[in-house]
Amino acid sequence: MLNKLCAALAEDGLVRPGDHIVCAVSGGADSVALLFGLYLLKEKLGVTLSAAHFNHHLRGDESDGDEDFVRDFCAGYRIPLEVGGARVQPGPKGLEAAAREARYAFLRTLPGKIATAHTADDNAETVLMHLLRGTGLKGLGGIRPVSGNVIRPMLAITRQEVEAFLAEYSLPHREDSSNAADAFLRNRIRHGVLPLLRQENPGAALAISAMARRVRQDEAFLQSLLEEDMPPVSRLRQLPPALQCRYAERFLKQNGIPEPEQAHITGVLALIASEKPSARMDFPGGAVIARDYDRLVRQYETAAPEAAEIPCPGERELPRWGIRVRCSPTPNGGVGVRTQGSLTVRGRREGDSLRLSGGTKSLKKRMIDRKISADRRGRIPVLADSGGVIWVEGFGFHLDRLSGPPTCYVVIEKIRPDTNVREE
Repeated sequence: MLNKLCAALAEDGLVRPGDHIVCAVSGGADSVALLFGLYLLKEKLGVTLSAAHFNHHLRGDESDGDEDFVRDFCAGYRIPLEVGGARVQPGPKGLEAAAREARYAFLRTLPGKIATAHTADDNAETVLMHLLRGTGLKGLGGIRPVSGNVIRPMLAITRQEVEAFLAEYSLPHREDSSNAADAFLRNRIRHGVLPLLRQENPGAALAISAMARRVRQDEAFLQSLLEEDMPPVSRLRQLPPALQCRYAERFLKQNGIPEPEQAHITGVLALIASEKPSARMDFPGGAVIARDYDRLVRQYETAAPEAAEIPCPGERELPRWGIRVRCSPTPNGGVGVRTQGSLTVRGRREGDSLRLSGGTKSLKKRMIDRKISADRRGRIPVLADSGGVIWVEGFGFHLDRLSGPPTCYVVIEKIRPDTNVREE
């Protein structure tokens, strides 16, 4: 394992002499192996090393035990350690995504290059997850070895090699109890799908990871063919579909759709193909992409969608708001909240406030802090009742509503926009 790690760091140019590496350490087998491997290689590579641990407080005493373990391990080898933490609440994309966002927000505050312990097995799981959900070359490319100041030098190393390395150096590690459950898709792939693939090919994880590397190279080549400026529609129509899709995706990212789904890209392609010079398409959050004769443009609508009452128990789909809400007075897999009266999805109102882990602020101030433009603020869905705000898209639940016995259980899901093209 050590030779592979050294090769990835040096030969792939992930680090250079003089760099400072911050190793993200959960206490699990992979991250302990990476930290100790970097500890052994730091002088050879000419780098300095520290560690970072983030406590999500999701597993009670077990989470605190992980933090204590990492503190003791680093102290034993005199490795400097930074510790962060937050009580993570489920966000619009679920608990796993919220935990990841909180962890990376902490890691990106630290100086140097952040090294994470994603292995070939992690990469294979990610590729299979994307494949099941439907994806293009980006999704099949799996985990990128470099993302900003984050480096992932173990993508060619398997968990079997990690376990052998830990045994060779008699290194302890922690086991995350949540990894044994099949509540998450990744765990189901890890426990059910990959073992079947290994029966056909014991090196399945490495094979999938190698394929992902080649796919990333292909994707990078296609991206290099794009011009800096968006071509006119008449030229876009003459391009191969592979380039049309990539221009459409880039245009959406530049115009308020940070994570375009295939339905979004398909809608832009329909605009390009339309014979009507003023065709337009609505997106969640009020974004409107339109044809202006030979150009694609974003139009801005200032009016928020109409407020909508949410039955409890019941379910309501709100295409203009881009969400579906399910409520029940009994547990339904959602978040338990305290409510006062009937529930409504609406836009922001003067006087709205939201308490998150950093304290209470007006919703307007929070949106200004996030640099959300004034024309978008009223179109961000807010779940509220007679007592005020319960949840805001992109921010999460009001912490005051999560304390005490819940009166309602809420599931909020994003839905895809209507991709039908309007003609004017």
